[in-house]
Amino acid sequence: MAEAWQHPFLNVFRYFRVNEWKRSSKEGDVAVVMDKTLKGSVYLIRGSVSANNYLQLPRTSTQSLGLTGRYLYVLFRPLPAKRFVIHLDVTTQDSQVIRVSFSNFFKEFKSSATWLQFPFVFETRTPRRVLAGMAPPGACWTFLQLDLHDILLIYLSRCYGHLKSVKLCANLLVKNLYTSDLNFDPGITVSKAQGAKLPIIPVPREMAFPVPKGESWHDHYIHIRFPSDSPQATSELVWTNSSSPAAVILESVPQLPAHQVTLSKPLQYRMSPAIQMPRPQTSCPALSAPRVLSEASQSCQHSEGSCPADLSVCSRDSSAWVEASAVHTVVRDSQRLTHKSTGMPVALEDTGSHKHFLPDPVLRLKRIIGFGGHSTKWALWTKDGAAVVYPCHAVIVVLHISTGEQRFFLGHTDKVSALALDRNSLLLASAQVQPPSVVRLWDFPSGRCLSLFRSPMYAVCSLSFSSSGALLCGVGRDHQGRTVVVAWGTEQVSLGGEVVALSKVHADFDVQTFRVSLLDETRMASCGQGSIRLWRLRGRTLRSCPVDLGEHCGLEFSDLAFAQALDSCQVPSIPTLYVCSRNGHILEVDPQRMAVRCTHHLLPTGDPGPGITINSLSVSLTACAVGCEDGYLRLWPLDFSSVLLEAEHEGPISSVCISPNGLCVLSTTSSSHLGFLDIPSREYTVLACSHMAPVLALSTEQSRGQLATVSMDHTVRIWDLATLRQLYDFTSCDEAPCAITFHPTWPAVFCGFRRGAIRAFSLESTGVLVEHTCVPQPKGPWCHQGAIIDLLVTPDGNFLFSSCCQGSLVQYSCSNSQCHVLRVAANVVFQDAQPHPNTLAVSRDSRLLAFVGPSKCTVTVMDSASLNELLRVSIGTLDSLDSAVAICFGPTSPGHLLVSTSSNKVMVLDAVSGRTVREVSLGTVGHWHVLPSLCSCSSSSCGGCSYTEEGRPAGYLLPTTGCIPRMFCCSCLVSALWLAPPLLSTRMPLFCWRPLTGLLRSGNTQHSLTPAARCTSVTQSLCMLWPSPLTSSRSSVWGMPSSCGMSWPPLRVTKAFQGPPQPMMPDSWRMLHLRPGDSLCSRYPCHPTYPPSQIPTSGHLRALMNISCPPAGGEQLRLKTVVGYSGNGRANMVWRPDTGFFAYTCGRLVVVEDLHSGAQQHWLGHPEEISTLALSHNAQVLASASCCGSDAALCQIRLWDVPGCLCQQLISHHDSAVQALAFSPDDTFLVTLGDYRDLTLALWSMATYELVSANRLPEPMHGVAFNPWDAGELICVGPGAITFWFLQQHGADISLQVHQEPVPEEMGLAELTSLCYGAARLLYCGSSTGQVCVWDTGAGRCFLVWEADDGEIGLLVCSGSRLVSGSNTRRLRLWAVGAVPELQYKGSSARSTSVFMERELTLDGAIVSASFDSGMDMGVVGTTAGTLWYISWTEGTSTRLISGHRSKVNEVVFSPDESYCATCGEDGSVRVWSLASMELVVQFQVLNQSCLCLAWSPPSCGHPEQQQVVAGYSDGTLRVFSISRTAMELKMHPHRSALTAIAFSTDGQTILSGDKDGLVAVSRPRVGMTFRVLRDHQGAPISVIQSTYKEYVDLGVEGEDLWLAVSEDQRVSVWASNWPENHCKLLDWLSFPVPAALETSGLLPPSLATFCPWDLALLVYVGFGTHEEVAFYSLRQKQVVEKIMLPSCAMSLSLSPGAHLMAVGFSECTLSMVDCTLGTTQEFAGHDDVVHLCRFTPSGRLLFTVAHSEILVWEVLSP
Repeated sequence: MAEAWQHPFLNVFRYFRVNEWKRSSKEGDVAVVMDKTLKGSVYLIRGSVSANNYLQLPRTSTQSLGLTGRYLYVLFRPLPAKRFVIHLDVTTQDSQVIRVSFSNFFKEFKSSATWLQFPFVFETRTPRRVLAGMAPPGACWTFLQLDLHDILLIYLSRCYGHLKSVKLCANLLVKNLYTSDLNFDPGITVSKAQGAKLPIIPVPREMAFPVPKGESWHDHYIHIRFPSDSPQATSELVWTNSSSPAAVILESVPQLPAHQVTLSKPLQYRMSPAIQMPRPQTSCPALSAPRVLSEASQSCQHSEGSCPADLSVCSRDSSAWVEASAVHTVVRDSQRLTHKSTGMPVALEDTGSHKHFLPDPVLRLKRIIGFGGHSTKWALWTKDGAAVVYPCHAVIVVLHISTGEQRFFLGHTDKVSALALDRNSLLLASAQVQPPSVVRLWDFPSGRCLSLFRSPMYAVCSLSFSSSGALLCGVGRDHQGRTVVVAWGTEQVSLGGEVVALSKVHADFDVQTFRVSLLDETRMASCGQGSIRLWRLRGRTLRSCPVDLGEHCGLEFSDLAFAQALDSCQVPSIPTLYVCSRNGHILEVDPQRMAVRCTHHLLPTGDPGPGITINSLSVSLTACAVGCEDGYLRLWPLDFSSVLLEAEHEGPISSVCISPNGLCVLSTTSSSHLGFLDIPSREYTVLACSHMAPVLALSTEQSRGQLATVSMDHTVRIWDLATLRQLYDFTSCDEAPCAITFHPTWPAVFCGFRRGAIRAFSLESTGVLVEHTCVPQPKGPWCHQGAIIDLLVTPDGNFLFSSCCQGSLVQYSCSNSQCHVLRVAANVVFQDAQPHPNTLAVSRDSRLLAFVGPSKCTVTVMDSASLNELLRVSIGTLDSLDSAVAICFGPTSPGHLLVSTSSNKVMVLDAVSGRTVREVSLGTVGHWHVLPSLCSCSSSSCGGCSYTEEGRPAGYLLPTTGCIPRMFCCSCLVSALWLAPPLLSTRMPLFCWRPLTGLLRSGNTQHSLTPAARCTSVTQSLCMLWPSPLTSSRSSVWGMPSSCGMSWPPLRVTKAFQGPPQPMMPDSWRMLHLRPGDSLCSRYPCHPTYPPSQIPTSGHLRALMNISCPPAGGEQLRLKTVVGYSGNGRANMVWRPDTGFFAYTCGRLVVVEDLHSGAQQHWLGHPEEISTLALSHNAQVLASASCCGSDAALCQIRLWDVPGCLCQQLISHHDSAVQALAFSPDDTFLVTLGDYRDLTLALWSMATYELVSANRLPEPMHGVAFNPWDAGELICVGPGAITFWFLQQHGADISLQVHQEPVPEEMGLAELTSLCYGAARLLYCGSSTGQVCVWDTGAGRCFLVWEADDGEIGLLVCSGSRLVSGSNTRRLRLWAVGAVPELQYKGSSARSTSVFMERELTLDGAIVSASFDSGMDMGVVGTTAGTLWYISWTEGTSTRLISGHRSKVNEVVFSPDESYCATCGEDGSVRVWSLASMELVVQFQVLNQSCLCLAWSPPSCGHPEQQQVVAGYSDGTLRVFSISRTAMELKMHPHRSALTAIAFSTDGQTILSGDKDGLVAVSRPRVGMTFRVLRDHQGAPISVIQSTYKEYVDLGVEGEDLWLAVSEDQRVSVWASNWPENHCKLLDWLSFPVPAALETSGLLPPSLATFCPWDLALLVYVGFGTHEEVAFYSLRQKQVVEKIMLPSCAMSLSLSPGAHLMAVGFSECTLSMVDCTLGTTQEFAGHDDVVHLCRFTPSGRLLFTVAHSEILVWEVLSP
């Protein structure tokens, strides 16, 4: 970056006062002359010897210009028929001086470690080049733009520092030199750029060349940029000018990457690569149409050639090939012809001197996980049987069986269609699909390409070597579809000779397979439809004769093999030929008699029916292996008397090949599986497998090292990134997945599907955690209406976002496994029919969400928590056709948003203001994935590209069309690319790359990659190495684990038993179960019920959970108040106005509260969070249901006696979650409805508490209700229908009869989501599209539908003539439905105009629960925001009854007089509560930030009415709030990173704050200054800061305050300070050991330490020795004086100031109260999450405990 004084540009001649010659020097003939063209003074440098005539800056070599601008602009004109030289001395960042020279003296590029010489060649528009290099007479003024940064980076791999000196030598005219960081375009004026709004920078006025009015700049001058950033380049670059007969060529080394000098002329004057056509070394001409061809295995370049006869072959040494461009330019006279070509690269005469200048490769192909591509029939053994050779798209892979190592043959530019390996494994032949087909010959041991030639066939389908490798035969078809057989002589290729075409034959018969005899190289055989022919090569003539087939002439022959023989045996010249057919026949053919010797008809075992369809066979000395269409590999003796072995595969077998030692059989299948059967051990080993269709998306999880992929073959696969083995394989029969992402903190994966469904799968239980199905109507905001385009989870794991092709954006809460929908925004994301992996992006701090939409030309930034729109940026302002393609946040600057556009640009935007920070033009750019220091780009229309945040290429993977550039491995479009570790891209096989240089260079930045970093590209179907064994891969129900291994003993495997379908997902889903023999657990486990005497109470539950319960009457804690309401549940609040009973849930507690006094009762017992409640009609029984979990295998349903406040019964049946409960009108029965995973409806008797009936549901149901007028009828609502259940009682037996009615057509395919009964026989149902339909339950028909809302209606309550509806749009509406009963008799003539809305209220979240009085005048409503509201329809008001934090609570502090307490949360809020009533008093909110720490001012800071709280935020700021004034008084920014701990000094005049980087800042709020920063804990976040009075003078240090700081690396520092005097001294330093197991796992518990309130000379901390313990450390004695053992790692700690009590919270959701005097411990349960916060009030009378957002207030009881 240029210094400020050099920006925006620097006039070098003016700044250094060249005309004074004090800071510059001249030698020889240097003069100032007037130039007529430029109409100004210029310097003329001329002379016969350039070295003696020059102008130099600075004056001496010991001085330096020190110019740091990236670009050097030289405005000069070469003198006609003269030579000139320009020398630049450039200093690198490591102070190395490099001499860079440009001259028409030079004939070729040369370089060393300290200099670069570039030839500057002029070319006239004639077929002959002026080799003398003289400038032509019409040489123009030239605007030479040199990118010094790229020149050093590309050619020497060094980083540019500054320009040291410039030396301009004769013969030339020079106007001036300029340096700048800006990329100027001299052909555009300022007015033109502003008027056209072009994204380019015109040159400043003083740099501009004069242009006559009305004429073009390009008609008079030439613009050269070197090197260019164009994605296409060649070894020579051409500039032409129609007004001048000359063109300028700046030549560089041919093998250098694609960088070029750009001539900025429009249209006819744009840059075009010119191919140097050397004199051919053979008689065959080079191709006239060059095309890019990739490197061979040793990073060398090749080209192809052909001869007129189509049979002659040109071959070159691999070092003599150069890469050419796909654009061929011919310069002829004054015209220039440019055309696209499809030919091959051309050979150079001599490139030996250039081979050392190939760029250092950034990546080396390490491993390919895949097999096949064009065909799955090619897999060969090597001579020693230790390795297997097979193709994977455009790459040939050699896999060593024992080590798993791979070796690659790179060079093909399309899928490999055929392979052949000679008997000695010395020569390998391969052909590719792309017509005309190209054949390569390789030296197999070294991997070097010996020859490359074009075959005369349009497509090669088969290749066969002779045993010595001297003859190669190929079979294919020509342009007319005729069969062609060609023989080539390859004997001289290994010696440096050429391939000779011996013979070519057109055949009018079918040839499926062609083999050369192993014993006689002149004899061959072929087979096909109704044909077996024997061939012979004599001289250069290839002839064939048919075998007499007799009655078998109508068979279709698929494969053949010659009999094997021992080397020591005397055998005939032509061995027996075995030929197989597709109807099960194997013919033994005698080649000498040309007749069939005998025929064998193979039948399946125990099946006398038709024969086996044989696709392939292979013969050894003793056996014959056949691969069949039925998926069986069978091994037969040579007499075919009985089958020896058979192994079943999942798909038809394509080919078989017996190893040279005859002990193994290699097999391939049409389903892209490759493996081998070990005959002695009867074990089958899978070598490779893959998806069967294009991979649509993938996701990586680095902490667990897993990769997830989804494909069009309807499978979801989970892979291990370390071993590349397949872990799980899930299959959908009727719906294709199209998007996938991992959860960052817990083992789960989210998958989106084509029909709009989203499912979360647990990788521990392999079950479906949650499912959101699609709603295809125009108004279905709860779920998506089309294919899921992208899925994204925030880094903190709190939210999941999904977008679909219809433009909907859905936000889910995924902090727990329920993953419920929070918000839905319709038509906000750009609607696109194709999935794109980067249409959504979230910042690293999880605060901002960005996406492309609502149009393709706009990018929107939202708050990720609230979905409030913060910013909308138009991308198409400069170009109306430009649109955003993909987005991501900057890797190093979170405030930067990177956008790739359709015009091949990367725009870096400020995510706050929307300002364009920078804009870089690139090649074809698509989607990318940001990593900490790199950004990976991919697109379905481009290869891969790596970018830094500046948007510049970070390596040599530059974008091209169709394939990974310069690395031709993928034969189809690469659709995604992820970088480090690992770099992944999607579309077919998976490619893993290893960085070689360790650095990816970009701009002025070097990005390090660890040696373990990998780069992976995926093309069509993802194929994994070492996945599950082929023979044991079987289908089973979804939800069972898939185990993978390398080999499996059974040879013949039958399909595993498929148990009853799991209830977790639709029956169409199944999971590929990979281990045979696993049994499926029973679908219906036992249903325990407990009599009243054996109900597990809360104390009994603690005993079951290994929690010791306190003795009766001896409890030290009593739960007093619960703060908050669970907005995650549904119908989890009940209120009975007539009795005043009011209950709701908070976590695993049922809270019963008196609305008048606020007193609470707490019913404990549930082991997991409660999902729903139901109150009996007589208000005597309350039913509550909780989810299943680690402590409960089944969902618990507790029946509570309301008057007695006791649980009278516990019942269980459902195995996932209960989403609805309902009592019958007479309270005789209770019905429970399972969620979408459980899919059961259970009916219970309230008299005996027994399960009366359990019914399997065909699809998920969303609600259930009894008919209040008929206790024998209940109704469920779900997708597209309502279901009537009728109770039929026969004696003691009760059964349910089912009847279903579809929703009316006018509602489309809507899902019914809620229901309630109205007047007699009337049922109201709400739908996901916002409609309400009314049913006549007696007639079973719907007679009225009206639009009640814009979103899903999740709640309906009806009484009398009023109906209340609540939806996810946060609206609560009151409807007048008094006229509805009369409409049921009008039938189809009923109109919704009779229903009208009386009132409407908007609350703070989606409505999930509601209860109203009989007149519907008042009620209580619960929302997903965790708030309970009192609703008065009469007054039209809503009053908050219960509220709490919506996100995690980070701190609780108290006022000194205990009248108030304050809490802060992740949502950026600071809330002040009245401690007596726990009612919210005031709330301070900071948007887009998290409040992480909090402190209350001490009593010494002033009067009570001047109390303050100080809060620390995630942006490094602290804010001081006044409680009395309810306003913010001060904002400071003492830290660069997030504040994690904060405290006041004892006098309240100083604030101590610690941040995430380990710095402790000391600030004075009165002056708003930070006067001290302590760095002793730097490197680890500060977790605790505590300050207290220094009561003891014998501690050895001076000071009034004693304070401590704790960091997350288990270190504690204790300080004594006197802040008014700026005195602070370290008193003690403690470091706690951490167990190796915890340190290795990376899951370190929090660092906890505090002063002991009853003895301030004691420090209490949680340590880790042999056992977890709490240690008391004496600051006087400098040693631990007491230890208290803990059952597990403590997550929170607090000591009571009033008594010697200590509270400890644990991750097991429990709380321990330790009496430090008596040494006793009591355990308490109540939370449903980790107890991460414990705080005693100053008096010690109350204890606050926090688990996520749940706050429990405990009363400390006196002993």
